[in-house]
Amino acid sequence: MDIKNPLIRPPVADDGYPIYTLIKNSPPLDLNSAYLYLLQSTYFSQTCAVAEVNEAVAGFLSGFIKPTAPDTFFLWQVAVGENLRGQGMARKLLNWILEQPACREVRYLETTITPDNAASWALFQAFARDRQAPLNDEVLFSKQQLGGSHEPEVLVRIGPFNVG
Repeated sequence: MDIKNPLIRPPVADDGYPIYTLIKNSPPLDLNSAYLYLLQSTYFSQTCAVAEVNEAVAGFLSGFIKPTAPDTFFLWQVAVGENLRGQGMARKLLNWILEQPACREVRYLETTITPDNAASWALFQAFARDRQAPLNDEVLFSKQQLGGSHEPEVLVRIGPFNVG
């Protein structure tokens, strides 16, 4: 697929290290271990998505259905490579994952965002607007809980909304 029409698909194990590299090259995202991205690509592939351009990982979204709330998708991380930025790719990945069978019962989206991450705030405010759903937020993890050098993580909850 070319840059104008990337292929969106579930990740596979071979995507793990390329996802790690994408995240590493996408500050200010928190970089996790390559092993974690392998686990996500293997055990959580039904709630994750890869955007592929010319057979290379160019975008990634990871999340899971909350075990205590099967109607809630928790979006852990979304990254878009430089060549796809400014094209609405994060929103396309999010909409794609919510249309998958694993998300059939989802009516709420949760994620955490640092207060200074303007791009993420814009993405999720637009998502709430598109879905005509309320957006609520509150601090989930304080700066102190995160070790003092990381900004607080604000829990954003959007919904209820209809999928599709």
